[in-house]
Parts: sequence; structure tokens; C-alpha cells
Amino acid sequence: MTLDGTGAAPRGPQEEILRGLFAEVLDVPDVGADDNFFALGGTSMLAVRMVNRIRTVLGVRIGVRALFRSQTAAALARHLDGEQPARRPVVRVAPRPPSVPLSSGQRGLWFLDRLEGPSATYNVPVVTRIEGVVDEEALAAALGDVVARHEALRTLFGERDGEPASRVLPPDQARTGLPVTACTPAELPAAVAAAEAHVFDLTAELPLYAELFTTAPDRSVLVLVAHHIACDGWSVSRLGRDLSVAYAARRRGRAPQWQPLPVQYADFALWQRAWLDEESVPGSAAARALAHWRTALRELPEELPLPADRP
Repeated sequence: MTLDGTGAAPRGPQEEILRGLFAEVLDVPDVGADDNFFALGGTSMLAVRMVNRIRTVLGVRIGVRALFRSQTAAALARHLDGEQPARRPVVRVAPRPPSVPLSSGQRGLWFLDRLEGPSATYNVPVVTRIEGVVDEEALAAALGDVVARHEALRTLFGERDGEPASRVLPPDQARTGLPVTACTPAELPAAVAAAEAHVFDLTAELPLYAELFTTAPDRSVLVLVAHHIACDGWSVSRLGRDLSVAYAARRRGRAPQWQPLPVQYADFALWQRAWLDEESVPGSAAARALAHWRTALRELPEELPLPADRP
């Protein structure tokens, strides 16, 4: 029985699909037509994922604001009736250009890295306590499997003709080590904090660092640290799942048997660059977005009058 208590049949195929997508994204067995997305555990991050799934499955252009306004499958189905077709999907680009442009988000992080210098400010740490004997060789191999699978984790970020650009390393050139450090339980917090504060050189170092701490033969802590330019809060769960699958396979003496990813982050960056290049085309979505922000920010002062007498 769904939370709306009705168990009523969907009022159309679109509503039925939305109910299925709600259940998929929220990881619940069933969702009623009038169940509230956010009451069922939806967050802003899950809302972004939900909107992307709607664009992919239903092929309509929808923003996160629509989900906040129409928070049930029934209401959202009515809202979608007037929406425009979605933009073309992200697809694998082959062959790739020699230098792949950074996405907008990556450009911002690249700029901050150059402005402030390398720091741990944008680290995304994942700390996992492991009970039982760790097969260190299998875990190191599994980590290599994950880096080989996800191009973002084997990407270097430099410059080309004065512009930021990324370079994806081949899997055989993108090996990350797994140092193993023995320490006492009392030393562990400081050791983990030091690993979390690892400083990346984005021009020459993979954006993923790993270290295994052992406090007893059957007690360990694995610290994974990814730079935000290659990972975010949404990606962390995927990273953990893939590492678990690869580790289980390596303990059985073989490589993980997973399907290749349909697209990589570089494909998205190229798709976004192509979309932004359309801003010079009158009437395009990019041109309309640019016109909106030019109007919205027209009265913004050149210098914001923020107090400068405090850190």
C-alpha cells in the first residue's frame, strides 16, 4: 500500500512512469500518485537526479523548480503536458579531440586552484571502517579497476593556449597506489585527518588518493580522498559500490565483469561546451539563458559593498 492509501490505478501512462521513477530515485518499493516526493525522503540532490531521469526517460525539458512546485506524480504529470522537448542527450564522443574542455563546474574549481594554490579545501573524503582481514593486494587491484573504469579519476588538469584543458590518461598509465600504515587506535584519528588533508597537484596527479590504516590484523580503516573536480556527493555512493564489486572479484582471482559505461564525464563536458556555443544563435536555449542573466544582473554594482574588516 502506498502512502496515499488509495492504491488507485495511474491516470495515464505518463503518471505511471513518474511513479516508477519516484520509486527508483527514492529507493522505495512503491509510490502513490499523490505521495509527496520530499515527504518520502527526497532531498535537493535527489531532486536533481529525479529531474535528470525525467529528461532521459520522458524526453521533456524540466527544471528542478518544477519538482518543488509539483511534488507528486499526479501533479507533475499535469505539469509536463506543456513542457518542451528535452535537449539532445549526452552521448559518447569518438574520436575525442586531443584536448577536452573543462565543464563549467570544473573551470570554477580549476580557477580557484590557480588563485588560492593547491589546498585540501575541495577534498571529498570517504572513510570506511573494515572489520576482518583485508586482502591488501586485492584491494589495491580493485582500486585500479575503479580508476580504469571512471575517466574522471584518471584525468589531469592543465592549460592549452592559455585555456584550462583536461587530459585523460590511459588506464595503464593511471595507477594509484595504496599505502598501508600501521598505527594504534589512539593514533588513528590524527592519521585519518592527515590523509583527508592530502593536497592534490591537479596538473600532475590523479584526483584520487587512498590510504589503508591498520590498528590490528582484523581492524582497518580505508580512507579515499577525491578532489571535487572529479567527484561530488552524488558520485561517492557509485565509487563505493564499484570498489566493493571490484574487490569481491579480485578476491576471487579475477577482474570485475562489468559493462562499459555508456558515457564518461568528458562526454558531458563536450556536450555542455557545444550547448554553450549555441548562445550566438538567436532563439537558442543558451541565448535565452544568457539574455535572462544579463537582464537579471543588469543593476548589479561592479563592486559589492561587503565589509572587508573581518576575515
